[in-house]
Amino acid sequence: MYDQPRPNRATPAMTFDQMLEHVRYEGAHPTRERAAEAVHHVLAALGRQLTGDERVDLAQALPVEAALTLTAQIPDTEQLTGWGFVKDLAERTGTTPAVARWDIGAVLAVVTRLAGTDLLARILHRLPDGYALLFGQAELRQPQVRAVAA
Repeated sequence: MYDQPRPNRATPAMTFDQMLEHVRYEGAHPTRERAAEAVHHVLAALGRQLTGDERVDLAQALPVEAALTLTAQIPDTEQLTGWGFVKDLAERTGTTPAVARWDIGAVLAVVTRLAGTDLLARILHRLPDGYALLFGQAELRQPQVRAVAA
């Protein structure tokens, strides 16, 4: 079975500079440099969690600089839950979980717009529980019912 060819987007929906301005606005960051730092940290962390076609398709939707940050990461062998993702980013950046969550929300709000609804749904399906809220979406997964031994 062969993969269907993906349409190559000649130009991304926004430039990296525009992405930084959106993240700066969403996160109320005081400087463009602080917004760039948040983008690189969050996309690197996401690159460690996301695999498969969703990773490739997301990279195609992002500006080149952002895509390079995402794809430069080797995916971890163990996927983190949404809360684990926040704690891991806080630990790696030397911030609090609250600051990490704030940065994640600002960056992923922009990523959500760039990805579109179909790709976002595929990304959330691939990731463990807890990521939908990080992307500003409702958590729609049904809890798994455990069978009770008789």
